[in-house]
Amino acid sequence: MIAVWTAVLLAAVWAAHWGAERLSAPLRKLRKQWGFSVAAGGAFLGLAAASPEIGINVTSAARGVSDIGIGAMLGSTVLAIPVMVITAYLATRKSDLQGAGKDHEEHRREHYVAVDKGALTVQALPYLAILGVFALLTLPVPWRGLQPIDGWILLVAYLAYLVQALVRGREKGEEVKWGQKERWTAIAGIGALAVGAYFTVFSTERIVSALGIPNIVGGLFITATVAALPEVFTTWSVARSGQVTSATTSVIGDHVVSMTIAFIPLTIIGTPIENFKLFWVSLIFVALMPALYALFLSLGGDERRGFRRWHLFVFLAANAAFIAVILFWVQPLQSSGGAG
Repeated sequence: MIAVWTAVLLAAVWAAHWGAERLSAPLRKLRKQWGFSVAAGGAFLGLAAASPEIGINVTSAARGVSDIGIGAMLGSTVLAIPVMVITAYLATRKSDLQGAGKDHEEHRREHYVAVDKGALTVQALPYLAILGVFALLTLPVPWRGLQPIDGWILLVAYLAYLVQALVRGREKGEEVKWGQKERWTAIAGIGALAVGAYFTVFSTERIVSALGIPNIVGGLFITATVAALPEVFTTWSVARSGQVTSATTSVIGDHVVSMTIAFIPLTIIGTPIENFKLFWVSLIFVALMPALYALFLSLGGDERRGFRRWHLFVFLAANAAFIAVILFWVQPLQSSGGAG
């Protein structure tokens, strides 16, 4: 039965991300129509990219398995930054990259992928600030867990991030045309997103039950890993089209939504943290990945923002360290209790 539910999980995640992709095109058009910057485009695309995570948490809350949602959010935010940066790097090794600038060949020779300088100040640093707010709301003993007031605070934090991302670097908008087909496709996308999110959680429940592992572990390693796969293909495609900054910054916009808006369904029902040790250790690595992202971007100066080949190995080492620490020190498979 595990094989059957694994197939259902793969299909459900694909459906959710297919639906999200149907929303990304309208959001991209709105960015151009309203004149928002390329770096701010990551915030726009993040709304679409993170919509499956929002759906997963809505379903997790409705079905009373909030641990799956928490695990999926934490796992995806640790995994995705290294994977998407590496994917964008590999995609831009092509010599005749569509839409690439005149410096592309030099970037290839130097094993370097260029990113707009706004990615640091518009995306990475505000995201780190949001993680600080999230930690403050969930780690101290008096406020541990997720309560309804946390949802309002996370909503304000997201709106503050979105406003600063959209206002900075705004230019005159372009004229775009909207077709009837686009509207119906977006509606179909919302439907696929809802169905995919429901069966993502439902199939994860069945898999973790069959394996006899805690829900949060299933969300952390199973749901989060599978959910990242469609985004890999999207990042590859966007990078290949020459939109390198959008390909490498949308993951930050995605995570901002995941760590704010996507957690609101769990705050509404009030969600305790069952395994506190697993939670705070995971949160450290959730913050480590954007910290590395911001550090590497800051090393290049205004004209040389981006990621070099050795940065990729650091990301891989950090991801390997996360898995090792969770499996061999936290040891969530030994007990599902709330060690603290």
